[in-house]
Amino acid sequence: MKLPIIKHLQKNNEAEKLEHTMEVLESFSEHRSVKEEEMDVVGELITNIAGAIEMHKLIKEEGMSEKDAANTFAQRVLGSIDRN
Repeated sequence: MKLPIIKHLQKNNEAEKLEHTMEVLESFSEHRSVKEEEMDVVGELITNIAGAIEMHKLIKEEGMSEKDAANTFAQRVLGSIDRN
């Protein structure tokens, strides 16, 4: 997860476009010929895209500023890591 990339994706793409991109990457990752190194890259891309989608939701549904949405998302991720 790279917060600067997530912020960039959120700022420059609509949520629907990000969701479609994530679906394509998930489909790609399900093919049996995808190598482990490729899966690592795809996993990182999906994580960043999912973060951007979450930021869109926080801004649109919660009325948060971009900065607050980024901080809230980062805290959620760190909180879930701490629980594991």
